[in-house]
Amino acid sequence: MTIPGNIEKEYTTLIAQINYHARLYYTLDKPEISDAEYDRLFDRLLQIEKEYPHILSSDSPSQRVGGEPLPQFESVRHNVRMLSLQKVTTESEFREFDERARRGLEMTDEITYVVEPKLDGLAVELIYENGLFVRGSTRGDGDRGENITQNLKTIKTVPLKLSAESSRKYQLLEIRGEVIIRRSDFEKLNKKMASENLPIFANPRNAAAGSLRQLDSKITASRPLMFVAYGISSTTLENLNNQSKVMQFLKSEKFHINEHLITARGIDEVKRHFEKLNSIRAVLDYEIDGMVIKINDFESQNTLGEISRAPRWAVAWKFEAERAVTKIRDVEFSVGRTGVITPVARLEPVHVSGVIVSNASLHNEDEIKALDIRIGDSVVIQRAGDVIPDIISVIRENRTGTEREIKFPESCPSCHEKIFRPEGEAAWRCFNVSCPAQIIERIFHFASNGAMEIDGLGGKLAAQLV
Repeated sequence: MTIPGNIEKEYTTLIAQINYHARLYYTLDKPEISDAEYDRLFDRLLQIEKEYPHILSSDSPSQRVGGEPLPQFESVRHNVRMLSLQKVTTESEFREFDERARRGLEMTDEITYVVEPKLDGLAVELIYENGLFVRGSTRGDGDRGENITQNLKTIKTVPLKLSAESSRKYQLLEIRGEVIIRRSDFEKLNKKMASENLPIFANPRNAAAGSLRQLDSKITASRPLMFVAYGISSTTLENLNNQSKVMQFLKSEKFHINEHLITARGIDEVKRHFEKLNSIRAVLDYEIDGMVIKINDFESQNTLGEISRAPRWAVAWKFEAERAVTKIRDVEFSVGRTGVITPVARLEPVHVSGVIVSNASLHNEDEIKALDIRIGDSVVIQRAGDVIPDIISVIRENRTGTEREIKFPESCPSCHEKIFRPEGEAAWRCFNVSCPAQIIERIFHFASNGAMEIDGLGGKLAAQLV
C-alpha cells in the first residue's frame, strides 16, 4: 500500500508530539496541553495506523497500550551480569568499605562517589540497538532474567527510541534501572482494585513487581509504573567513562533519573547526603530503603572488579528499620504447610515504613518467653528489612496488670488433633497429615511461583477446594 507523503509527515510529527507531551506529563509533571487535546492527538495516530498498517513504527506511542497475552515469559541471558550490592548499615562499615577500595586502588586521596537513593522496586534492563528499544528483562538471578519487553513498552517513562546522535554513536546500549510505583499512585491503584473487588497490594514494591510480571500486557499498561534509570552495563563507551557522565547522558536521552542523585567527594560528603535522605525519606513520594554509593570513575571500577555476585566498587548503605509503638489486642494460632503452629499477634493498626501493620509473627514459644510478651502489652515493632513486621521489645512500664499470658493451645486450631513439641525443637506441631489447614497450604505451595506456577490458584481457591 502506497502511503501519501503528507500522511507520512503527519504521522512522524504526531509521534514526536505525543512522546513530547507524554514526557512532560509522566516524567516532569508539567503538562502543556489538556487530557482532551492529548487524546485527540493519540486518536489521530491510531486512525492513521489503522488505515495504513504498514506505516506502524516501533517507537509509536500506540505500542504502549499492550498486545496479546503471552503463554509464558521466556528466559534471556544478560550480556553483562546484573550484580547485587554488598550492604552496610553503619558509618564504620562504610568507612571500612572506603578503606578497602582505596587500598585496592593504591590511593591516599579521597574517592569521588556518585550517590543516590536506593529505590524499593524491581530492577530491569533495557536493550537499545541503533537507538531502538528491542528487548527488556528482569534482573532474575543476575545471569538470566525474564523477557518482559511487551510489558516494559507500556511504561510511559521508557523511551522507545533514542536521539539520532546516540543512535549513530552507540550500536548497543544496555540501560539499567528500577521500576517503581509512587506512593500517591499506589493509593489510587489500591482504591481502584478494592472498588473492583480485587485483592489489594501490600506495598508499592509488590504492586510494581506483580504488574511487570503480568502475561497480559494490557493489565501492565493500566498500572501507574515508572522506570528510573541508574546506569548502563558497559564501561567502555565513547565519552561515557564515569558514572556521573552516564547519568547526565541518560537524562539528556529523556530517561527519568532520581532528583536526589549527587556526586560526593570523600566519606564526610557521602555521610551528609545519607543523613539528609534519612531525614526526608518519610515525605518522599516513593519508597527508599537506603542509599546506593558507586565509585564514579569506570577505570577504578574495573581495577577493583567484583567478588562473587557483588562489585567491589559499590555498596548499599541501608537505613535502620523504621519502628513504631502499638498494642497487642489478641494472639491467634495458624497452621503451616508442615504442621508448625505459629502464634500471630493481632495489633492495633499502626503505620510503619509506608504500610499499615496490624499483624506480626511471634515465631514460637521460646521467643514469647524470652521477650515476656503478653496480650495487652504495648510493644515496639519494626519491619525487618522494611518488609516483615517484627516485635522487638515490650514496654513493661506501660503495664496495668490486666495483661494476659500467651498460652499455646492443646489441640490444633484447624483439625483439633492433639499437638506436640518434639524434643530439641522450638515449634509445636500438628502431625495429622489430613489437617485441612495443612492441605490448603500444600495446595497453595504446589501452585505457587517456583513450583507448578498455576495461575489463579491462590489461598482462597485452595480453601474452597478443601
